[in-house]
Amino acid sequence: MSLDTTVLTIETGRSRGVFDITAEAARFVAGRGDGLLSVFVPHATAGIAIIETGAGSDQDLMDAIDEILPREEGRYRHRHGSPGHGADHVMPGLVAPSTTVPVLDGRLALGTWQSIVLVDPNRDNRVRQVRLSFLGSSGK
Repeated sequence: MSLDTTVLTIETGRSRGVFDITAEAARFVAGRGDGLLSVFVPHATAGIAIIETGAGSDQDLMDAIDEILPREEGRYRHRHGSPGHGADHVMPGLVAPSTTVPVLDGRLALGTWQSIVLVDPNRDNRVRQVRLSFLGSSGK
């Protein structure tokens, strides 16, 4: 068994949203054989999801998060940061900070319409890191 890891830096600016990292993950596992890819975001206000992108689902996800976790001022005990920031700290309870994707013959074993995305509802952080870790038996 071998483990290889890298950290992606994702510049989100002041935008809240869904950021597709599938291409970066695919490049990381290319040529590595069979194994598992762990995708982890080490931030208290972001998550990782597997969804369809480009057909409106990414915005639908953000709208659903806003509906489930309203950004009303004074609603949350956690109150530092921009208005509604407390909701950002609850979100990882719904969109986990990690996921695992099977890798077969050096390729992500995702479904046709599946993409790996960083979900970031927080305007306060302009840069995020995502750790990719490949666990495989090939030694590559």
